[in-house]
Amino acid sequence: MADSLPPRSRVVADALRAAGIRGEIVVLPDAASTAVLAAQALGVEVGAIANSLVFQCDGTPLLVMTSGAHRVDTAALAARIGRGTISRASAEQVRDATGQAIGGVAPTGHPAPLQTLVDEHLATYPEIWAAGGTPHTVFPMTFDELVRLTGGTVVAVD
Repeated sequence: MADSLPPRSRVVADALRAAGIRGEIVVLPDAASTAVLAAQALGVEVGAIANSLVFQCDGTPLLVMTSGAHRVDTAALAARIGRGTISRASAEQVRDATGQAIGGVAPTGHPAPLQTLVDEHLATYPEIWAAGGTPHTVFPMTFDELVRLTGGTVVAVD
C-alpha cells in the first residue's frame, strides 16, 4: 500500500511506522484541504479533524494541531505560551518548514522537528484524523498518539 502513496505521503507513512502508529494513510478521491471537506469525506464530526496549521512565532515556525471545530486565537495563544506575536505562515514558509503544501500538512514527516501545540479539545474524540502529506491523504490516530508523535504541548487554542 505504501508504494501506491504519493511521495510526500510515503515520507509521512514511514514516520508513522517509526513512531509505532498503526493508522494507515487513506487516499481520498477528492481533495480534503479543509476540515469540513475532510469530515464530509470520512463521515466524521468536523471536530475530529486535526488541522495542521503552521504559524510564525518569534521568527520560527510553529505547528498548531487544532480541532477542525476551532479557530486559533493567536493573541490568546501567544499569551498562554509566553511568546511574542503569532502570525499565519505564508505558503512558502509552510512548504519550507514542512516539505508539504497547505491543505495537506501532516503532523509528521517534516525536514526537521517543529515546535508543536496540540488543541486540548482533540482529546474528546476517541479517533482523530490528520492530513497525510497531501490534500488527498489522511490517516487516523488517537489524541495520545498525536501528542507522542509530535512531542507537542497540549493547550487551549481558541
